[in-house]
Amino acid sequence: MNQRITGILTPNITPVDARGRVDEDTLRGYVDWLIERGVDGLYPNGSTGEFVRFTAEERRQIVRIVVDQAAGRVPVLAGAAEANVEETITACNAYGEMGVRAVAIVAPFYYPISSEGVHAYFAKIARESRVDVTLYNIPMFASPIEVDVVIRLAKEFPRIIGLKDSSGDLPNLMRMMAAIRPMRDDFSFLTGWDAALTPMLLAGADGGTNATSGVLPELTRAIHRACVAGDHSTAMRLQYLLLPLFDAMIGLGEFPEGFRAGARARGWDLGQGRVPLSDNQRAVAIETAQEIEALVRSAQSQLSGSEVTPENQVIPEDTVQEIARRVMSQLQQQ
Repeated sequence: MNQRITGILTPNITPVDARGRVDEDTLRGYVDWLIERGVDGLYPNGSTGEFVRFTAEERRQIVRIVVDQAAGRVPVLAGAAEANVEETITACNAYGEMGVRAVAIVAPFYYPISSEGVHAYFAKIARESRVDVTLYNIPMFASPIEVDVVIRLAKEFPRIIGLKDSSGDLPNLMRMMAAIRPMRDDFSFLTGWDAALTPMLLAGADGGTNATSGVLPELTRAIHRACVAGDHSTAMRLQYLLLPLFDAMIGLGEFPEGFRAGARARGWDLGQGRVPLSDNQRAVAIETAQEIEALVRSAQSQLSGSEVTPENQVIPEDTVQEIARRVMSQLQQQ
């Protein structure tokens, strides 16, 4: 029986050069940096890696580079979703030959399909894939993978070994764990929603695939280790440290521009994303990037220092509230 995938796996940003091409040298350096700072795995071609904005050939290139540079130091969970099931299966098998631990696949996107259709889609993949598969539930971008579908697939297909859930729906995650754990001890539950990382881990999730770990891997690792150690008070304290940073990064411009800004605050210029920005968006991005940089510095300081209190909090409360207000306003417009 396979061991569960555990810990924090980074859905790494894809570096691009000045001409918009995949920047291999920077990607290799970034992989080393993440591993050196304690991430438990890497997740190329995820949403944070903008997989839909790269060609199939580029997606193969990205996974090949990450697997080669990781060199077995940490497992690689590769996003393998393509526009149709046959191409997805081809990608699964290509990544399996490259040496990934497993692949992560969203339900079909663009065309909404029924729960029965979602089951049929993953059933075909499970039968024909030569590498282990994790389900990727991200209902904001793709057809949802309902609780009963996850339970059916876990029961029917040993090749399906886990779920990455980015819905933030804690009760549904608990329902799935309650049903699946008694019959599949090897089945992994990973949360992709940073705002609920600690609650999900305390409820029994095995780890997370969290975009914030590409900016502050030390923070997400500390949260996971505190939860594993049963130190719930530290885990919650760190969660409240993560929350304003995550809100600021996810609320900046076109996702994942905020996480690129966060990476720049750590010394990593990973280039521009592949979505053009208006002049107004660029102006807002410059302003908000300064807030993100301040939040990153604050989190670094507090991680290495004492417990967060009103006296030693680096970011003023009114700044945090303004970031939260802006994020909620942008989310309501989507």
